[in-house]
Amino acid sequence: MATFSANIELLYTQHEKFEDRISAAAADGFKFVEMWMTSVQDVNSLAAAAKANGVEFSSCLAEPRFSFNMPGVDMNVFFDGLKESIKAAQTIGSPRIVLGSGMGFPGKKRPMQLDALAEAFIEADKIAKPEGIELVLEPINTRHDHPGALLDRTSEAVYIADKVASDNFKILYDIYHSSMEHEDVLWILKNYKNQIGYVQLADTNGRHEPGTGDIDWKTIIPAVDAMGYTGPIGLEFYPSKDTTEAIQYILSLG
Repeated sequence: MATFSANIELLYTQHEKFEDRISAAAADGFKFVEMWMTSVQDVNSLAAAAKANGVEFSSCLAEPRFSFNMPGVDMNVFFDGLKESIKAAQTIGSPRIVLGSGMGFPGKKRPMQLDALAEAFIEADKIAKPEGIELVLEPINTRHDHPGALLDRTSEAVYIADKVASDNFKILYDIYHSSMEHEDVLWILKNYKNQIGYVQLADTNGRHEPGTGDIDWKTIIPAVDAMGYTGPIGLEFYPSKDTTEAIQYILSLG
């Protein structure tokens, strides 16, 4: 049975404070929440709010997000940011950090860029694993949301994960991003199940809640369950209506 995690960056935004968003998510029955940037929040306060509401964090992001697109590519910026993100993840109790590819490395052909990412993430895994933090690499769509980003194909994220070759390094499979890239979601869920460490969703046609776009959720959600995934599924969508109303259909799927 599917378990869901409310993304408090996009959901419950009627509340300015993230602590209040955690409380609102708990009131709707969520046991998990996820977020993006920990650096702009009081992580100690977030941790206290989660504990008070009986809620756990399922993911947060590594910062800075686009650390591979700078002239000269100073990788220390990435590694220093990762270390700070690990501290924040430990404080809020998130077991994983989401990695992005950024815009890539200047002057390198695509295969060389993927290998360069893999080399960086091998070192990143050496930093994160002893700290008990899992790393998940997210491919994102470049057709609509993230033009210019390097990693937009699930197969290439899997290629990098295989190169890193660590049980602590997986991919984040976002059904929305994959669908926007016209990938075969059911095929990916079946064939890459061993490399998928975290799952997120939104529907097409606006990145709103399931039921507003073209994705057949009554097929997809059971497929996620069938691949043996037991973690929470992140709800990373912009609600087209009141958040509580928007999630009712999703909760019925689980």
